[in-house]
Amino acid sequence: MTILQGTWRFPTEVLAGPGRIGELAARARDLGARRALLVSDAQVAKLPFFAPLEAGFAAAGIATARFTGTHPDPLASDVAAGVAAFRAHEADLVVAIGGGSALDCGKTIALAAATDRPLWDFEITLAAPALDRAMVPILAVPTTAGTGSEVGRASVITDEEAARKVILLHPQMLPRLVVLDPELTIGLPATLTAWTGMDALAHNLEAYCIDAWHPMADGVAVEGMRLIHGSLVTATTDGRNLAARGTMLAAASMGATAFQKGLGAIHSLSHPIGAHCHAHHGLTNAVLMPYVLEFNRPAIEPKIVQVARCLGIGGGFEGFRDWVIDLRKALGIPHTVEALGVTAPMLDQLSEEAFRDPNTPDNPRPADTAALRRILAAALEGRLDGLSR
Repeated sequence: MTILQGTWRFPTEVLAGPGRIGELAARARDLGARRALLVSDAQVAKLPFFAPLEAGFAAAGIATARFTGTHPDPLASDVAAGVAAFRAHEADLVVAIGGGSALDCGKTIALAAATDRPLWDFEITLAAPALDRAMVPILAVPTTAGTGSEVGRASVITDEEAARKVILLHPQMLPRLVVLDPELTIGLPATLTAWTGMDALAHNLEAYCIDAWHPMADGVAVEGMRLIHGSLVTATTDGRNLAARGTMLAAASMGATAFQKGLGAIHSLSHPIGAHCHAHHGLTNAVLMPYVLEFNRPAIEPKIVQVARCLGIGGGFEGFRDWVIDLRKALGIPHTVEALGVTAPMLDQLSEEAFRDPNTPDNPRPADTAALRRILAAALEGRLDGLSR
C-alpha cells in the first residue's frame, strides 16, 4: 500500500502524511501566534513526539503552556479549568492534540474563552449566539482515527449535573489547520484503533443513510467507507503500517465532513449509554451498528445495496450487515450492549434520553421512544430478527 501525502482545503487546510507534524510550529508562527495553549491529556503528553513539538514552538518564538486535564469524555469542569489555563497564559492560539476528547476540549476552551455565556447556550439545537470576544485560532492534531473532530464545528461535552452529553456548535470552532500524521498513531493500542475506526465507520455510514439530498456528503461518505473497508483491520493488527494508519486518519476526517448532512439512531442511542455507562463512544457505536442497520432497513436498503457494490461486498443488504458483524468479530468487539454495562432496568431511561438526542429526528426511519427501546432490547439480547418490521 502506497503511503500518501497531500495538502487539502475542505475548507480547513489539512496537512496529511508522515512527518507533517514538523510543519506545525512554522504554520502557527505564520498565523502571528506568540503564546499557544497546548490542550491534550496526560497520556498523550508523554508520547515521544510531544516534547519535540514544544521545542519546535519555542524555536519558532512561540511560548507554550500545557493543559492536560482532559477526561476521556470531556466534562464542563475540564473546559472551565482549561479556560483558566488559557487566561493565565494569555494565549492567542489553541493547539488541540490527541483523540476526540482532547480535540473537543481544546475547541470548546477556545469557544468558552470568547464568551461570557454558559456553554449550554451553544447547544446544537439552538441558534449560536454572538461571541463577546474574538475566538483565537485553533490548530488540531488527531492521534486517533475516529471522531474527525479536527474538521468539525461541533464538540461533545458532558454536563456533569444533568449526566448527559451535550453537542455544542459554533462555526468558529472549525480549526484553522489540521495535521494528519500517521506516525503519531503508531503507539495506539489495538483496542483503541478498532474502537475509533468503528466510530469513523459509523459517521460515514449514518451520514450516507440520512434521507436528504446531499451528493457531496454522500460521495465523501462512500469513499470513507471504502477506505475503512480496506484499512481498519490492517491498522488494528499491524499497528506500525503507516499506509493503513494514514488511510484511517483520512477516513475519520471524511466521516466528520460527511456528517454535516446528519447522523442517526446509532449516535442518539450511543450518547446516553456513554453518559451512564462510561463506555467508549466508538465501541458503543460499533455494538449498536447492526441493530440500527436492521431497524432502518425499510428506509435504507437501496442505499446499502449500492454502497455494498462500491465496496465489493456481495449479498446486498444482508451482505453488508454481515460484513459489519464479521468486522466486529475480527476486531474483538462484543455483540451486545450488556458488555457495555447496559441492563434491562436501564432501557426506559436510555430510550427516553435517546429520543431527545438531536440526532434522532434525522434517522432515516422515524423512531419514537418505543422504537428506540425495541432497538436497545434487541441489542441487549443479541438478536436482529424482527427489527425491520
